[in-house]
Amino acid sequence: MDFELRSAREKLEREQRERMQRAKAKADRERRAKAEAARRRDALEASNRERRLDAARAQEEADQKMEEAMQLGKGISFSHMFEALRYDGPGDKIKLPPSSFKELSDEGALDKGPMYFRLSKVRDRVQGASQDQDTEEATCCGVLEFTAREGSAELPPHVWNNLFHSDTPDVPLIEVRYASLPKGTYAKLKPEGVGFSDLPDHRAVLETALRNHATLSENDVVVVNYGQLQYKLKVLALKPASSVSVLETDVEVDIEGPDSVLDNEENQHVLVPLQTGRVESGLVEEGKFRYYKFSVEETIGEKVASGLANIEVKIEVDTSSGDTDIYVSRHPLVFPTQHRHEWSSHEMGSKVLILKPRDATLVGGIYSIGVYGFKGTTKFQLSVAINDVINSQRIGEQASVSSTASGESVVCKNCKRHISARTSVLHEAYCVRHNVACMHDGCGVVLRKEEAADHVHCSKCGQAFQQREMEKHMKVFHEPLHCACGVILEKEEMVQHQSSTCPFRLIVCRFCGDTVQAGGQPLDIRDRLRNMCEHESICGSRTAPCDSCGRSVMLKDMDIHAIVVHQKS
Repeated sequence: MDFELRSAREKLEREQRERMQRAKAKADRERRAKAEAARRRDALEASNRERRLDAARAQEEADQKMEEAMQLGKGISFSHMFEALRYDGPGDKIKLPPSSFKELSDEGALDKGPMYFRLSKVRDRVQGASQDQDTEEATCCGVLEFTAREGSAELPPHVWNNLFHSDTPDVPLIEVRYASLPKGTYAKLKPEGVGFSDLPDHRAVLETALRNHATLSENDVVVVNYGQLQYKLKVLALKPASSVSVLETDVEVDIEGPDSVLDNEENQHVLVPLQTGRVESGLVEEGKFRYYKFSVEETIGEKVASGLANIEVKIEVDTSSGDTDIYVSRHPLVFPTQHRHEWSSHEMGSKVLILKPRDATLVGGIYSIGVYGFKGTTKFQLSVAINDVINSQRIGEQASVSSTASGESVVCKNCKRHISARTSVLHEAYCVRHNVACMHDGCGVVLRKEEAADHVHCSKCGQAFQQREMEKHMKVFHEPLHCACGVILEKEEMVQHQSSTCPFRLIVCRFCGDTVQAGGQPLDIRDRLRNMCEHESICGSRTAPCDSCGRSVMLKDMDIHAIVVHQKS
């Protein structure tokens, strides 16, 4: 009986403990569930609060951008993201899609004059990156036309290179904002290399290049083309703002010198000053040029023009290492080449070149000398001297030598020279034994028999040379040359082509006065009859008011207008 009661009591106690444990576990579960619900409720509230804050910040940034766009565009809030495409063209004018024209027109941008835009790169946001990082990758530009496909903007090389530099993404995205720019009053530029200041009237060359530009921005690089040469100038400072308009305004330009005159000298066109009467030593590699310049004063130029003095260019070379050629030109032809020069010498070894000006009025000025490495790496010594002509002998005149044959003279049958009749037998016997006359048509020069084998004539032009000079003559004068315009000619014809008909030749425009590429034949037959090139035909189509009547007349028709309307001769 006691055993049954004890068992019942233990069972009751065990059931009570189990009920208490279950109740405690249930209370723990309910407490944890309430804590989890509270945590989730707090997290949801925090997420909603952060989302509201982000939305508020985004709205604030959008309002700030809109306000900045309104301030930048002075009431016009044009701002879009486009895919950047590249097209070949001069200047800094971009192409936008037709929808941009409609939007700008609706906002009244067409009534505010020329349209300018601020371009910036769109890049992924990186945590910790500076918010002003994009300002370093921005530039300003004008607009050329609204013909780009929707969603894209076409950029010329100037804008593309200043915006993307060398890191072009797979899908370049840019933000285009309308901007109102002030007219520029001052610009400070610095060439990235040497040689730009050697160009004749380099400021006018820069002005010609900037005619294709609508804007300038600080840290932009402006490319200036001079013939086939290219110079880069970095914009250091602008006034009155960091980005300005250069349309219809006078800008004071300050050009700084490069950091070092000798930087990358071998890879650039550099004119080394050469003083008259002093010897300059140098080294030139095969296929490369070394350029020098010297000046001739007007007083000395008058003596040279009258024939009382001459300009002598002398080069002494070490023939054991190689050979050189020299080319000389007078400015504005700054860098003479094998195809474009006024004087040249291709003799082997040392050379002396006498400069004979074609125009007696154009002697004084600056001259350029190009030393070309024809073969091997050659050491040379170059000098320029102004020498007086002895005994009043004029340049281009040959000294008169009295060669009147006396009545008792006869002509040698071998050398064709007049000799005395008394010694003709002895002379002819000696002459036939030691001398031989060249049988080439038109030559007839008398040579020693041991020298006759070294006397040869070019099969193409017929000129006479020594055997060792023939290889160089054939390579210099008769090897086909390729012009940049696609023409293939020999040297003499190439020189004529690049000085008279090549579209890439440099001329001084009769209307703008700048040194520019001539271009091809003009489309207007009347301009062809007036001997104009393509550039002059286009440049002369600009109008200017007549000084007499004030009417707007094309520059190329101004002389005809003065004769027909105002009877001026």
